[in-house]
Amino acid sequence: MTLCRRLDLFSEAIVAIDGSKFKAVNNRDKNFTPNKIQRRMEQIEASINRYLSGLDAADRQEGETAQAKAVRLKDKIAALKEQLQEFKKIAVAVRTAPDQQISLTDPDARSMATSGKGTGIVGYNVQTVVDARNHLIVAHEVTNIGHDRDQLSKMAEQAREGIGHDALTVVADRGYFKGEEILACDQAGITVYVPKPLTSGAKAEGRFGKQDFVYIVEDDEYRCPAGERLTWRFDNVEHGLTLRNYWASNCTRCPMKPQCTTGRERRIKRWEHEAVIDAMQQRLEQKPDIMRVRRQTVEHPFGTLKAWMGATHFLTRTLKRVSTEMSLHVLAYNLKRVIAILGVSPLIAAIRT
Repeated sequence: MTLCRRLDLFSEAIVAIDGSKFKAVNNRDKNFTPNKIQRRMEQIEASINRYLSGLDAADRQEGETAQAKAVRLKDKIAALKEQLQEFKKIAVAVRTAPDQQISLTDPDARSMATSGKGTGIVGYNVQTVVDARNHLIVAHEVTNIGHDRDQLSKMAEQAREGIGHDALTVVADRGYFKGEEILACDQAGITVYVPKPLTSGAKAEGRFGKQDFVYIVEDDEYRCPAGERLTWRFDNVEHGLTLRNYWASNCTRCPMKPQCTTGRERRIKRWEHEAVIDAMQQRLEQKPDIMRVRRQTVEHPFGTLKAWMGATHFLTRTLKRVSTEMSLHVLAYNLKRVIAILGVSPLIAAIRT
């Protein structure tokens, strides 16, 4: 990164953050969670019952063929019972694990969901920060946490240190949306663009969502779609966050109530620092193409790295070794990018100076 800064390759302080799942050495069959253990044990018990039924049928028959079949079935039943006992031992280990998950080949690898429905891998979640101008990876980190919600401020700080700019603009997808993380970036002077996930149950059921209520800053009130005001009533704490609660007094008489709520009145909760989220939403509306910049910036490096690594991805085991392996891949990627930008001779000259 020092060389890249000296070559002025980070002239624009705009970066994109993204995470991608990389396969570990650990096979999916060697990774266990409570649900996987339960399914495997149910499958084994069903097989044992099926073989017991076959054994009963063989016992009612006569002849050497029937006897040989009975012996084979008894061996299979014995093997399955032994396997069932092993799974019971693994189930105990899974229950006592901190995250109720164990991997036998690579103990640090974890089962993670991927974008495809019903799919997943056992591996690692690799975080990268890529600059928008030259598509260089300015920061990266390997984690075994399957989601990205807690990574925004940490990766943004690493990126700011890497490119050497105090003012930094960060773009990430909605998987990084978390109020506390966005607030941490704002307090650190980092401008972020992260779309808010649409998780409103009311909206999904055809009723008004929170986004249909307008917050009036000067009055500290919400205006509902019917034009009524929802006033502040009390504060409470949920999951460590202080929330302000608002509702109107005449919801029961409102003709639009069926479109709004199934309760007595429609209540709106507002985080005490939600002004930071509102400001970010305004920035997103003013720059509708910013998410296209994110997609064009950060997805190509992941595709390139995975193509280099092959179908198996990581070759080493444990988080420490996998992190080292990833660092070597990132170094190789950045070297090839700089060669493509400057050429071999200028790069060698810059290294020597």
